[in-house]
Amino acid sequence: MTTRIRTLTLYAILLASLFLTSACSTNPVTGKQSFTAFMSREDEIRIGAEEHPKLIKDFGGAYTDAKLRAYINRIGLTLARHADASGLAYTFTILNDDKVNAFALPGGYVYITRGLLALAENEAEMAGVLAHEIGHVTARHASERYSTTQATNLGLMVLGALGSAAGVPSGLGRLAGVGAQAALSSYSREHELEADMLGVRYLTGAGYSPHAMTSFFEKMQAHDNLAKAMAGERAEASANIMATHPRTAERITQAIRLAQAQPVVRPAIGREEFLDEIDGLVFGDDPEQGVRRGRVFVHPELGIRFKAPPGFVLFNSARQVIARGPEKSVMVFDMASNKSARRTRSLSQYITDVWAPGLSLSRMEKIDINAQEAVTALTRINTRSGPRDVRLIAIRGNGGRIFRLAFITQPSMTAQLATDFQRATYSFRRISEAEAAALQPLRIKVIRVQPGDTPQSLAAKFPFEAFRLRWFETLNGLRPSQGLRAGGRVKIVVE
Repeated sequence: MTTRIRTLTLYAILLASLFLTSACSTNPVTGKQSFTAFMSREDEIRIGAEEHPKLIKDFGGAYTDAKLRAYINRIGLTLARHADASGLAYTFTILNDDKVNAFALPGGYVYITRGLLALAENEAEMAGVLAHEIGHVTARHASERYSTTQATNLGLMVLGALGSAAGVPSGLGRLAGVGAQAALSSYSREHELEADMLGVRYLTGAGYSPHAMTSFFEKMQAHDNLAKAMAGERAEASANIMATHPRTAERITQAIRLAQAQPVVRPAIGREEFLDEIDGLVFGDDPEQGVRRGRVFVHPELGIRFKAPPGFVLFNSARQVIARGPEKSVMVFDMASNKSARRTRSLSQYITDVWAPGLSLSRMEKIDINAQEAVTALTRINTRSGPRDVRLIAIRGNGGRIFRLAFITQPSMTAQLATDFQRATYSFRRISEAEAAALQPLRIKVIRVQPGDTPQSLAAKFPFEAFRLRWFETLNGLRPSQGLRAGGRVKIVVE
């Protein structure tokens, strides 16, 4: 039997090797062998076109500032002219998302968020991001990764079928799967270096300094550290906000060296032009997704408002709002699904049967929250970090909606935070149409530094409850304690 297993396994490996070898081709952009058997160039264009509108919807829509969109498109197309892939009609889109991110779909679809634009300092840094994403497209990384995944799955299927015939234990397939995942993760890091190398080529070809990629990477690190500090987590020096782009400063330096790009004599920086373009850019939350003002969250479309407890920091996403506080205490706001809300006749039954089925609930009672029917209950759950006390509150909202609040604490903190949680609960109220209409987003404003201005004095104007100075330094690429030059331009955030 052992001989038979070895023979069958060798046969499967030989089949896979023959298939992979025959399906490999030389990528004219990178000069390397690449495996793209399961996604042709025509497939890339078709898939990109199909997924493009879906992706825009998932990320809050496209940012509608026509002047800024034209500017990004012009820079993107300039870079694309120096790219190596022919037959692609590139599309550059600004996503209405405050997260710092950028990515690309196959077929020439490149995306950059307004959150990233707010963080960038000049045109060269922004162009470096676009060039990197164009590198992913021209190197056909999406096609290569997809094809490799499909080939891996095919190989595992063959190995699994042969193994079953030979009586091989099922654990072998699981081991093979773990190995395949590890190989794919490693290859993804290789893609990043390759995209950086190509990005350097396109960036220098368009007249920018490749070192703009390094300076923006440093800003991403600072932003990531700030985000972790706001969330109460320990900031690591090597942290990177773009989890989908695992890069290091050393890797970017290596990419610059490997690209062997000719030095740009007078590299374009474009700081003044870039600052002119982003002056007035929406910063943070868009009112359509709800807006944070310090510890206050307001959602004009839902017509609601509440205030998190002192010492808590709000984080907004498309699905929920989370406020993080001391000792890993958490407040969560979200909504029941429309289907559940329509079917619900009793809020008590909703908590018991839909929201917290199987949990042991206690002290369930009906309450009135600013003329809104509500029910609250307590429970305790076990987590990887230990036991947690949870207070659940379901509120009957306008239009048949069910709003949900959850307060989660370590048992040792429950009594200490009880009063603050109660005040947060009773801060939940409806807002008027006039209040909803008056709500405006925060915006980036570019100003000139006046004599006597300091980072501290300008940061004090930020409409934030905490981390004002850190935000000012991060947005402007300043080191701690670094001063300002009178007459220079800086970014601030205003209402």
